[in-house]
Amino acid sequence: MTVQTVGIIGAGQMGNGIAHVFALAGYDVLLTDISQEALDKALALIDRNLERQVSRDKISADSKKAAMARIRTTLRLADLGQTDLVIEAATERETVKQAIFEDLVPHLKPSTILTSNTSSISITRLASRTDRPEKFMGFHFMNPVPVMQLVELIRGIATDEATYRTLHEVVEKLGKTSASAEDFPAFIVNRILMPMINEAVYTLYEGVGNVKSIDESMKLGANHPMGPLELADFIGLDTCLAIMNVLHDGLADTKYRPCPLLTKYVEAGWLGRKTGRGFYDYRGETPVPTR
Repeated sequence: MTVQTVGIIGAGQMGNGIAHVFALAGYDVLLTDISQEALDKALALIDRNLERQVSRDKISADSKKAAMARIRTTLRLADLGQTDLVIEAATERETVKQAIFEDLVPHLKPSTILTSNTSSISITRLASRTDRPEKFMGFHFMNPVPVMQLVELIRGIATDEATYRTLHEVVEKLGKTSASAEDFPAFIVNRILMPMINEAVYTLYEGVGNVKSIDESMKLGANHPMGPLELADFIGLDTCLAIMNVLHDGLADTKYRPCPLLTKYVEAGWLGRKTGRGFYDYRGETPVPTR
């Protein structure tokens, strides 16, 4: 299978990052979202991030110009039907993803590989809602996509070897490294990372330490580049909660029970950086802990 054109569903922080790296690697990209505003914001952000790479001598100005020229946008999901590879990067809700695939499938050419950037949801279950489970895989990029080197490749029960090999080669062309994960809730990275974040929230909830002391302890005591609560804000607390719910429901183990404080923050709409408040308040010049 040869991949030259890539369709990306969702222009949020993951979708625009994926578009960025594919365009820079020479692929023609078609990016879609439900609003023109989201697409315009994504293009502006990609432009700024590419310019940052130019200023740091990581890429040339000509490379940036060529990458931007390779990205097109559309509001019509059906327009992605003629691409060689489709990457769904919508919100981490299974019902939303299923609806997208059901709307898209009638427009796909027979050879198109269909993937999801889900960080936790069953690939086998998502694939079963399509007409091509053998050409369906989990294609999980890490955030921020232009910076992070890892891509998790997750096969569903029906995924064929040719599809896996094709995506493995695509990851290599992107200049990234792939890790093969089995189709279990949250795969590898989030199976380990999210319970750590959830435990940090429990540590805050139980009064063992405040936000600053918890984050400083893990940065200075475990050499983590970001504290777990700072990282949760960066990821999005709604995404963290969604993944913990998938772990709790899928593995039926109480050790994965989401912390009530995490649920409360999400209910308040304090989702982290993207809403201006989470475990830190980002509305001033510098972030300030909220607890």
